Amino acid sequence: MSDPYDGTERSLGQLVASATAEMSALVHDELALAKAEIRQDVKRGVIGSAAGITAAVVLLFSLPMLSFALAYAINTWTGGHNGNGGWNLVWCFLLSFAANVLLAVLLGVIAYAKFKKVKPPEKSIASAKQTAAVISTVKPHPRPEPVGALDKALDKAPTVARSSV
Repeated sequence: MSDPYDGTERSLGQLVASATAEMSALVHDELALAKAEIRQDVKRGVIGSAAGITAAVVLLFSLPMLSFALAYAINTWTGGHNGNGGWNLVWCFLLSFAANVLLAVLLGVIAYAKFKKVKPPEKSIASAKQTAAVISTVKPHPRPEPVGALDKALDKAPTVARSSV
C-alpha cells in the first residue's frame, strides 16, 4: 500500500482493500476479546458447578456412613461407652444429620458465590456498541442512478409469464 502522506493518492481498489482488512482485523480483535472474557466466566461457572455437584454428592453418598459414625461418637461422648446410657441414639443421629446438612449448605453458599461472579462480557459489548455507533454515523456518498443500455432494454422488453408445471 502507498503511504497516504507521500502525496500520491490510492486507488478505489486499494481503499476498499484497506477498509476490508481493517474491518476484518477489528472483528477478529473483538472476537478475541469476547472469547477471553467468556473463558474467564466459564471457568468461574465450572468451579461453581463443581462445588454444587460436590455438595450434592457429599450429602447423598456420605450421609449414611457419616451419620452412623457421628451418631455413635455423640453417644460415646455423652457417656454411652461406659454403660451409663448417654444420649438416646435418636438424638445422636439427628445431630449427625444436622452436621451433614450444614456442610452441604456451606458448599452451596460457595457455589452461589461463584455463580454470582459470572458476568456478561462487558468489555466486548461496550466495544461492539462503540463500533456500531461509529459505523452508523458514516454516510455513503450519493450515487446517481445508472441509466444504461441494459436498463432501457429491460424497460422495453416484453414480460413473459412462466408456468410452474
